This record gives sequence, C-alpha cells and structure tokens, in this order.
Amino acid sequence: MSGYFEGKGLFINGIVHLSGREALEAVKTGALFVDLRLPIETDYKKFDVPEVLYIQAEDLPDRLGDIPCNRPVVLSDSVGLRSKEAVEFLMAKGYDNVANLNGGILDWERDGLPIKVDPDK
Repeated sequence: MSGYFEGKGLFINGIVHLSGREALEAVKTGALFVDLRLPIETDYKKFDVPEVLYIQAEDLPDRLGDIPCNRPVVLSDSVGLRSKEAVEFLMAKGYDNVANLNGGILDWERDGLPIKVDPDK
C-alpha cells in the first residue's frame, strides 16, 4: 500500500481501517469525510469535523462524481460495515486513497470525539 493512508490504521484484506482519532487527524489534514448514514440518523447526530459529505450508502454509485479521486477519503457510517463495503466499491472504481472509519459513529462517540447533536430531532 502506498499513498496518504500508508502506515496508518489497521491494514486488513487490502483495506485501511482507521480509529476515530486517526480519522479525525486525517480530516484535519485534508482528507474528505463521507458519512453514508441515512438522514434519519444524521439529522440527530453528526460528526463534528471540518468537512463532511453526506451520501446515503445506496446512492454512492450515482454520486461517485461528488467524491474527488485526487483527495484522501474517510468513509463512515453507524458501525463501520456499510462504509467498509463502500471502501471496496471505491477501490474497484480506481480510488486508492480511501479508508474506513472502524466502529463508525458509535465508537467515535464512545471515544469522546467531537459530535453535534440536535436535541429537537
């Protein structure tokens, strides 16, 4: 493996899995954060990071053009399963600087990382 995520996270079966802290550092240094959760999930609780692109997992093939090929990308969801599949999809489409957020927003919040909560939702 080479590129932005080399030496970061856990490299398992060809995929980089980042901890929340590693993902936060990646987005602070230029990676794009993509949240694949449904609006009913993201309306209430969001990742509080500099830049988030919201794409529902099932819409990813149609929104591929919204994700730049020349920029590192961290994919996230609730627990890290849909995002792992999305990493595989993007890699098959030629993206080489993509990583999965291990544990999704559940582990992110458990680890005390920044979130925004809308109590009215």
